[in-house]
Amino acid sequence: MAEPISPSPVAPEAGPAPNTPAPDRADLRPENIQDAVIRLAGNSQDGIQTAGAFLARLAGRSDQDVMTYMTIPATISGGPSIFQVRIGSGEVLSAGDEADFLVAFYQHSYQDHIDFVREGGVVLYDSDNVEPNLDDKRFVYVGVPITGLTVEALGGTAKDKGKNIFVLGLITKIFSLDVEKLKKIITEKFAGKDESIVNTALMAFQAGYAYPVGKVLTHQYQFEHIPKKAGARAQITMDGNQALAYGLIAAGVRYGAGYPITPWSSVMETLRRELPKYGGIFVQAEDELGAVSIALGFSYSGYLAVTGSAGPGISLKTEAIGWASMAEIPLLICNIQRGGPSTGLPTNVEQSDLHQAIYGGHGDSPRVVLAAKTVEDCFYIAIEAARIARKYSTPVFILSDTSLATRIEAFDEPDLSKLIRNRTSRHARLLSRTRSTRLLSIFPRARGFSTANTRYCRGSNTMRWDTPPAVRNCTW
Repeated sequence: MAEPISPSPVAPEAGPAPNTPAPDRADLRPENIQDAVIRLAGNSQDGIQTAGAFLARLAGRSDQDVMTYMTIPATISGGPSIFQVRIGSGEVLSAGDEADFLVAFYQHSYQDHIDFVREGGVVLYDSDNVEPNLDDKRFVYVGVPITGLTVEALGGTAKDKGKNIFVLGLITKIFSLDVEKLKKIITEKFAGKDESIVNTALMAFQAGYAYPVGKVLTHQYQFEHIPKKAGARAQITMDGNQALAYGLIAAGVRYGAGYPITPWSSVMETLRRELPKYGGIFVQAEDELGAVSIALGFSYSGYLAVTGSAGPGISLKTEAIGWASMAEIPLLICNIQRGGPSTGLPTNVEQSDLHQAIYGGHGDSPRVVLAAKTVEDCFYIAIEAARIARKYSTPVFILSDTSLATRIEAFDEPDLSKLIRNRTSRHARLLSRTRSTRLLSIFPRARGFSTANTRYCRGSNTMRWDTPPAVRNCTW
């Protein structure tokens, strides 16, 4: 880490014992830092992923670098989970090994993660649920009755819901983050839901932000501001699966089919939601074989299509992918890898499907295999995969993994005007008459340019950027 958080003496939550002098007044002038690793540890049903994602997206909008790491329980009912976010004023190359700041919601959260806190780090714990070992002087302990204060702020019916947003308010205050930007992100997150949900979230956030941290923590922190270079592009923040999905849209892919499986499902959900806005469709099939067959049908009719899965699903698609190689049908296959073999470990991270991607076909059928290295690369590799598939009329694999799929990073907004080929004024007029605005709202500098439907013609290796034409116009 560039400049770790310095230790800060704290007062215990219950207050000083009788006949002891009062602690010195807290120095609430923010201490400048360049880098901090914040780990939220609790249960997945507490919404710690949501709170961590808010922090990550705030960092991106504040022109800071960010990288996250999360674990997901394998049970539907939820279970122990973490979300770690590393924010830096300079370049951030990893999510961090040791945490500077641990938030422990439960006793098991404290016990399981205390050894991942660097010496001198801060442990913020819910004093309603956690009893830390205060004799361990390696860390700075900050006890706050998070559960009780959340119920008090939101009313008795809230129970312990809203703790994540209350903690978000606390962290915002401790690290002197931009309150208005964060409130806007919260409002955007719950847009479309009942107004009471937005108001409840903002109430919990305000309650956490208003908590007098000076009573328990004698320091606050502030990330150093590094001015952006003249002409630098705005940053966007998203996870790997989002970047992959929007990269496919930018590449002109308008059709696809899939079957839900962790961790591919969020790509599928994004495409199912967004493609109709561009005149396309994404089909949820009855099984993996049906999904790849539908995608092949789209491609056979003249429109490059996408399908995807994790390792077990790719196994079921193998024969159909081999047919695509034999028939020279372009097809994009996303393999968001998870632990294996067999049905595997849905929430574990592995990169163990390379041989499957390269050699997993009858008769040594050829295919192209690409692998993304960062969240930003997920966006651009989708465009490159589409280019190769169209040019060579062949299946192209895109490899990612659970870590990359769920990791949030900030990167420079893509310049769609340079990425999209053969644009015409007709496409811009078409865009203005449709509701195809989602991609351009994510990349606002690209407004006025259309990622219109792409059609390839077998045999001619040509590509037309146009509204869907009749198949009979193809050169077969």
